[in-house]
Amino acid sequence: MSWHPNLKPPITNTEQALLYRAQLQAIDPAVEYLMTLYLCPELTPEEVRKAARAGIVGVKSYPRGVTTNSEGGIESYDAYDAVFAAMEEAGMVLNLHGEVPSAAATNTCVLNAEPAFLPHLRKLHAKFPKLRIVLEHATTRAAVECVKSLGDTVACTITAHHLALTVDDWAGQAWHFCKPVAKYPDDRTALQEVVREGHPRFFLGSDSAPHPFETKATSTPTQPCAAGVYTSPILLPLVAHLLESFGALDKLEGFVSKHGRAFYRRPVSESDKRAVLRRASSKVVGIEGYGAGQTHVVPFWAGKTIGWEMVEEKEDVSG
Repeated sequence: MSWHPNLKPPITNTEQALLYRAQLQAIDPAVEYLMTLYLCPELTPEEVRKAARAGIVGVKSYPRGVTTNSEGGIESYDAYDAVFAAMEEAGMVLNLHGEVPSAAATNTCVLNAEPAFLPHLRKLHAKFPKLRIVLEHATTRAAVECVKSLGDTVACTITAHHLALTVDDWAGQAWHFCKPVAKYPDDRTALQEVVREGHPRFFLGSDSAPHPFETKATSTPTQPCAAGVYTSPILLPLVAHLLESFGALDKLEGFVSKHGRAFYRRPVSESDKRAVLRRASSKVVGIEGYGAGQTHVVPFWAGKTIGWEMVEEKEDVSG
């Protein structure tokens, strides 16, 4: 499970990442947490090599101001060539939030920020062809076509919610608002098509964000609602439900497990558990959510039905 480093403060060095991993392991030691560092001016090639030796798998890039806790994000990739070269040599992964900041001067907003970012992806791949790069949570046909056109070291994650939503679903509906925002119906179709194709460089990335109820349900003239949706409690049943809806249920295992494992070079071991799903008739996602007070969160798909449910986890990973 890959964890994002855009905390407050962000995870910018090896010691912070290892401490964060230890805190996560204390909650659930059965999970393998794949830690990443936050790309920032303080990150050096030496720190990259140190992180790689410590088992940190990657570095995450956030353009300044495009998503949650990205105020310290980057404005230009050119200054990081030495960092990327060290990552390429160490076998680390560069995870990209693929948007550029909104700007009136360039006619850029949340609806076209992802296509505007794609030239940066092409340039990075051309300069560092052996560097594994993941364009995270893609939302557009342009992004799908771009990744497919590049080499085997470039992959792409797709969220469950972007397989379901379009712009009409989040306009005026805070619970569906996330960044990058869901786009047009044809963009959603492109995401569904590449999943149905079973393309090995496209795989699930949840981008699940458990924002407290009050930050999602309310906004003010000076403070928008939080950007992000919470899918973790229902993720695998939801993905199965959605893939079945567009004829891709047979691609479920590859999309949620095998493709990502292969790209991150995490082979299946005998100790790994296997998730089991079964059909469930009219299983409604609880609108009451989880927790209470400042920890009260409501999941995506609340009040709607899902046709699948988790049964158990089995030790045997064969078959």
